[in-house]
Amino acid sequence: MNGIWRRALVVLALSALAGLILWPMAGAVAALSAFAAILLALVLLHLRHLAMLLAWLRNPTPETIPQGTGAWDDAFAALYRLLRQQRQSESQLSATLKDFQRAGEAMPDGLVILDEADRIEWCNPRAEQHFGIDRGRDVGQSITYLVRHPQFAANLQAQNYSEPLTLRQWRGTDLTLSVQLVPYGDREKLVISRDVTELERVETVRRDFIANVSHELRTPLTVLCGFLETIADTGASDNELLRRSLPLMVDQARRMQRLVDDLLTLSRLESAGNPLREEPVNVPDLVRTLYHDALTLSAGKHRISLNVECDDWLAGAEDELRSAFSNLVSNAVRYTPDAGEVAIGWRREGEGAVFSVRDSGIGIEPRHIPRLTERFYRVDRSRSRETGGTGLGLAIVKHILNRHQARLEVVSEPGRGSRFGAVFPVQRLLAPEHRAQVAQSG
Repeated sequence: MNGIWRRALVVLALSALAGLILWPMAGAVAALSAFAAILLALVLLHLRHLAMLLAWLRNPTPETIPQGTGAWDDAFAALYRLLRQQRQSESQLSATLKDFQRAGEAMPDGLVILDEADRIEWCNPRAEQHFGIDRGRDVGQSITYLVRHPQFAANLQAQNYSEPLTLRQWRGTDLTLSVQLVPYGDREKLVISRDVTELERVETVRRDFIANVSHELRTPLTVLCGFLETIADTGASDNELLRRSLPLMVDQARRMQRLVDDLLTLSRLESAGNPLREEPVNVPDLVRTLYHDALTLSAGKHRISLNVECDDWLAGAEDELRSAFSNLVSNAVRYTPDAGEVAIGWRREGEGAVFSVRDSGIGIEPRHIPRLTERFYRVDRSRSRETGGTGLGLAIVKHILNRHQARLEVVSEPGRGSRFGAVFPVQRLLAPEHRAQVAQSG
């Protein structure tokens, strides 16, 4: 027996006892009247507390729970504890939901929660970017109204959860999405989207790289094998054949050697285990050396000029900078017709410095310029082979400049020549006192 029943029985027993005591003294009517009055007072007390409860239920908060008496005090106290526990549970659930939402919003992948009718219940900001969804406006909308792709709609309808769906050139852009459907709960679904544009690009580059290397090596190998088979068939008795074929084989072998050397250079530059070696680089002296190399390469066929406007040095790897600058100079000489002009310069520009090579060569059409630093990309394949290029030179230049926080600028106009500039930031320039210390220590 709980306290409420015990308390009620005690009150009734005391009321009956009072009536029995009053009966001999005042008679039966007075005793019954007193007992009835006590019961009426109890009923009115309960009605009052019931009215207080009903009034509180119109705006139920723990802070406004009425103060009761007797059993009602216990009931209101229990109700207060229940509301406090409920509020704590709601706070915990709200905090958990906010944590979940924050975690979902921080995810690098897009996340959309769908109900059993494929209506959007929630999505994170990355999904808004991927699918063009507005979380405030589109909640409750069917996702197929917003993600209009036949295969996506078919997979959603067929509940195909096995393989992710790849959406290429999504929404008219270069974006490539990998979309995975995941079931959960009773009939709900998750739509997880991932931007795989860069992965697709890397895979394309890898396939093109293998194809280009195979193509570049096929021609010299065909020449070498053809001549070797011919020599083997003649028994090496034809001196005239040997005289004509050996230089060609040497030339093709050197071409393959240059290609392999450039591939190894690119691999070394891209390796995480090959940090940049920092050392003072005397750029004015380096540029003058490259000027004399250009004169030798040109053999008097071009007008080559040198203009060193500043004496700034750079902090970096001298052998890498020499390779990048030499590549730009040799390209200018090779692609400039005889009697053309090549100008080599080193000067301050803005807060940094620029090594530039300008030529009066054939120039480059604007559509080719963004792709010049791609591996094996050639504007004119036949001319590149004539000049002995491997198609990797500008890719090497780009990697070297990136390692020095520099960038490559290309300005060109077909028929009027080109200008290639290696632009270095101010933090790469060495102060005069540093150069003086290096000179003294040397």
